[in-house]
Amino acid sequence: MNPFEMVVLIVAITAVASIFRAKYGVRKDKWGNEQPLHAADPDAERLRDEVRTLKERIVVLERIVTDSDRNRSIALEREIDALRQRD
Repeated sequence: MNPFEMVVLIVAITAVASIFRAKYGVRKDKWGNEQPLHAADPDAERLRDEVRTLKERIVVLERIVTDSDRNRSIALEREIDALRQRD
């Protein structure tokens, strides 16, 4: 094996290894230790739950807005106006 083939092989192995690290969520810290990206982070978990809840609420709001029943949308408009008048 000549030196150029060896260099190409090393680069290919490094590229494949970095793809696998990215796929399985492994990163290196500043000291070179590998850590999973999904480490136990309570703040990140709380944010994931909040995003999930907000997505569910958006689905409900989209359903309300795109509802084709005219009587229901008129009632919704009245409820919104009543809430505005309270403030």
